[in-house]
Amino acid sequence: MNASDVMTTSLVTVGPQTPVTEIVTLLLRHGISAVPVVDAHATVLGLVSEGDLLRRAELGTEKKKSSWRSFFTGTARLAGDYVRSHGKVASDVMTRDVICVGPGTTLDAIADLMEEHHIKRVPVVQERRLIGLVSRANLLRAFAALPPVTAVAAASDAEIRAALMKELSAQAWSRRADNSVVVTGGVVHLWGLVTSEAESRALELAAQTVAGVREVQNHTVVLSDATYPIYPGSYIGG
Repeated sequence: MNASDVMTTSLVTVGPQTPVTEIVTLLLRHGISAVPVVDAHATVLGLVSEGDLLRRAELGTEKKKSSWRSFFTGTARLAGDYVRSHGKVASDVMTRDVICVGPGTTLDAIADLMEEHHIKRVPVVQERRLIGLVSRANLLRAFAALPPVTAVAAASDAEIRAALMKELSAQAWSRRADNSVVVTGGVVHLWGLVTSEAESRALELAAQTVAGVREVQNHTVVLSDATYPIYPGSYIGG
């Protein structure tokens, strides 16, 4: 799926001269956490989010620096903080370096951007004109709308094992040896040592995604745990 498949198109926007008090009212009235700032041609100029309104002089939450900290902070930064906490219109408080995507941007690329830049939403633009917005909530809704997994045709134990080993070989965290995966009657048995509970769980999930698997039995042992079989017929510490 792409941005155009999940984006919100009924957008609330403001102009650069929209008063901050009006922006606050819009956020509360529409139950949203941010509004794009656009010009007369719908070009994105910035974004005002709840985070941009966190430091306000009216609330006494503006950033306060001791005199020695202020000495080591550039005057441009100090002046910028003052403008954001005392600003009267959108252009005073908005985040200017807004990351935008196109309607054809894939959801995995959008998720990468959100994670890398620690952002919660991205405007969708076409020919520089705002046409939508993709937020984390949009991604969750897309996930919730996925059709249920349907039953798949049965696979032989050899096919299941080959598919699982192929999947594990592509994962940097996996060090599975051939004798650590046994498949019998569609049931996958996982054996051996793992370095963490997360690795053990990842093995289970990888096995569960293979077509034809009926059940997964996890016999792996976290390195710090007590003595248990490493693989069928073998025991640690003998």
